[in-house]
Amino acid sequence: MSSSATGYDLTPLTEAQTEEKAASLTAEERKILLDHGTEPPFCGNLLDNKLEGVYHCRLCDLPLFSSNTKFDSGTGWPSFFQPFDKEHIRYIEDTSLGMTRTEVRCVRCDSHLGHVFPDGPPPTGQRYCLNSVALTFQENS
Repeated sequence: MSSSATGYDLTPLTEAQTEEKAASLTAEERKILLDHGTEPPFCGNLLDNKLEGVYHCRLCDLPLFSSNTKFDSGTGWPSFFQPFDKEHIRYIEDTSLGMTRTEVRCVRCDSHLGHVFPDGPPPTGQRYCLNSVALTFQENS
């Protein structure tokens, strides 16, 4: 078993485990999480969420981003300037659409989350631009 610095199990899901978890996904969720799609801007249910808590992977429930790193980027997608734990995110060079971008995926289940860009606010200068469909939100109690 592999664990992150914050104590979460990072052992990759098997194909069977991924399929079992994916069985409950809607067609849109499957398209985004498993087929690397993108939801339209300004339509995600987490875009305007201002509650305090943690955003988790929709498929495997790994904590990915904290509400205290969320900001309004004006792009139409939930945006964060750093992950909950850097070990929870995997980075892939994406050359689709005729440009080079950095795709971000959940390290445990390999779900597509969105992309990260070097135009975010301090202190990191990063903008993790994510699909609401790829996340679930757990409010602090």
